[in-house]
Amino acid sequence: MAAIKGVKKLPVSVNSRQAAELFMKLANISSEIGRLDEKFRRSILKSDLINTLALKESVQSTRIEGTQVTFTDMIEHSHKSEQKSEHIEVLNYQRALTVGQERILNGYPLTTRLILELHTTLMDGPARGTNIASGEFRKVPNWIGPTKRFEDAAYIPVPANEIEEYMNNWELFANKHPYGEKLETSHLPQEAFILDEDTHPLLKVAILHAQFESIHPFLDGNGRLGRILIALFMMQSKQISSPIFFVSEELEKQRSRYYHLLNETRGDNPNWFNWLNFFLDASKRMADKLNILLDNAEGLALNGLKKCDTHNQKQIYLLTFRYPNITANQVSEQFRIAPLTARRILNSLNELGLIFKDPAQKRNIEYFNYDLLDLLDH
Repeated sequence: MAAIKGVKKLPVSVNSRQAAELFMKLANISSEIGRLDEKFRRSILKSDLINTLALKESVQSTRIEGTQVTFTDMIEHSHKSEQKSEHIEVLNYQRALTVGQERILNGYPLTTRLILELHTTLMDGPARGTNIASGEFRKVPNWIGPTKRFEDAAYIPVPANEIEEYMNNWELFANKHPYGEKLETSHLPQEAFILDEDTHPLLKVAILHAQFESIHPFLDGNGRLGRILIALFMMQSKQISSPIFFVSEELEKQRSRYYHLLNETRGDNPNWFNWLNFFLDASKRMADKLNILLDNAEGLALNGLKKCDTHNQKQIYLLTFRYPNITANQVSEQFRIAPLTARRILNSLNELGLIFKDPAQKRNIEYFNYDLLDLLDH
């Protein structure tokens, strides 16, 4: 089968029946995400849990690309002085997500400039692809397929000399034109239902993700960066107040379908409905899962706090929701207390059964919040 070539510019369209089906699903999912955000804003965990959820997302997103690292690996290796390249890849993803979150909270929109900055962070150090044009759009052709041979390509992205033009179109769709001008729609079929820059943010983020992957502006890191942009656009569009809505876990479960449906949005006769329908379903499953996870994590934290006798115990116990594998040095630095004091409080939490330390360890002791890790593994 011949490779699909290129992608049409944004906006996109579906037929009227498909639009009705999408919008019926959308109302339910949007309210579920709103409920999740409201619940998160009232949670005692907030930023502590964000860090752990971001690490889990980083693992799931890099696994889509074929790495074998697991969430448990990352937790167990979090204090190792030397990290494997796959671990660095996950940590870079988490760092890029954090940088993006800070930029969005400070009012920076998703622009080409921010995307280049995030790519530089993503490709830092001895991780996969880091020797290949970090923070720069590709200047050579690229292709996507089951092998590295051009003959086996399933999709050939837009030529390198058209990337800036396509990314400018992407940016205008994401942020709208500063003077209210609408994007060109003459490339869309007549009688079609147009999903333009004013469409619902959840459909819009699905379109932006697929289009970014189709432009494929970098030689490496496109998939990972494209999934970071999902969480950041959900923040920018005020669907969520923190980067807690991640769909990589659901996409990773159906990796082959994910790639197939992305490919359907390309070429001269794109099918956007199947991809958008799939993305909404994945978003619904993820919103349901996150709502349950937050309820369970909140319940776990509240029950644990009841067992704590002192304010310091409570503070340090909550910190283990940010760092499920924690050391006395970490606690010492975080709260500016003596390492000996930190160790004593961690030991008291261990005696209360709230965290676990291996009694065989005598130096560089690590304390695990296994109750939280158990919740995150389901």
